Amino acid sequence: MINVVIADDEPPAVAELAFLLAKDPRIGHIHRASSGAEALKALEEFDVDALFLDIHMPALTGLDIARVISRFNRPPAVVFVTADEAQALEAFDLAAVDYILKPIRPARLAESVRRVAEATQEDSDAPDMVTVDQGGVTRMIRRDSITHVQAAGDYARLHTPEGTFLIRVPLADLESQWADAGFVRIHRSYLVAMDHVDRVKLQAGRSAVVIADTDLPVSRRALPHLRERLEAHRVRPL
Repeated sequence: MINVVIADDEPPAVAELAFLLAKDPRIGHIHRASSGAEALKALEEFDVDALFLDIHMPALTGLDIARVISRFNRPPAVVFVTADEAQALEAFDLAAVDYILKPIRPARLAESVRRVAEATQEDSDAPDMVTVDQGGVTRMIRRDSITHVQAAGDYARLHTPEGTFLIRVPLADLESQWADAGFVRIHRSYLVAMDHVDRVKLQAGRSAVVIADTDLPVSRRALPHLRERLEAHRVRPL
């Protein structure tokens, strides 16, 4: 499903576009914004795959928003919905997926959703990256290289085969954000990537997950959920 943000300073335009998009089975959550600032706030709060932007909005225009998100590691797809034909060239220079002229025709909108679906599918094939700080230098690491995560107060320590990295995100937040990527909470201090689990030791009073010869403790509270995930990942407990 494609989660979208609609941004337009005219409420009737937002309502009409939301109504039309809601009829498309490919569309998931629809978040509405009446300004560029609200659109950027929605990007911070929600998982967004595409933006449907009016070009002419006060303060932050649709083009301004497209420039901002072009600096994102994995920017959402952008579709401009406008009555202004004159800015199409600039819009496509900003890597817009589509440019729809008002009034919106349902068939034309369906074609735009198809283009968004293709663009988001291509993006989904790329590995998710995590921004970390290493000795004052910002770098990117692949999330699928992270074997497990260790709580460190308001920080979390990411363990990878090439080293460990601190990020300023609590473990509880990563637990919810990365659940769909196969990360499972096994202890108040540990989150593990199921794809990196070698085996699991289930012993009376003391259970552990083994990753690259490292034993990580499993709490009694987390054990039932871990058992469910073991079957899905075909990891054989010992």
